[in-house]
Amino acid sequence: MNAAEVREFVLETLRTMNYDIEGVDDDSTLGPAGVDLESLAMAELAVRVEDRFDVRFAEEESEELALMTVGEFTRTVAERAGNVAGAGQSG
Repeated sequence: MNAAEVREFVLETLRTMNYDIEGVDDDSTLGPAGVDLESLAMAELAVRVEDRFDVRFAEEESEELALMTVGEFTRTVAERAGNVAGAGQSG
């Protein structure tokens, strides 16, 4: 799993959620002063990412996620997805 694939999915998801992603890059925050996701929208994005990449976010992480940049969020998802994929393999 790589961050570029996750980033593409996140941006496409934001687009389908009717967010303007023009000018959004890795340094844009997901919350205020960036993409400006409200808490329900952040939760929806998290659920879609969880379903797509088989990762999980704890409820307590929601505020932390909103403070992340797009780049930080995509790397976090890619790392967790890599750990999940790696954990399922026997060696």
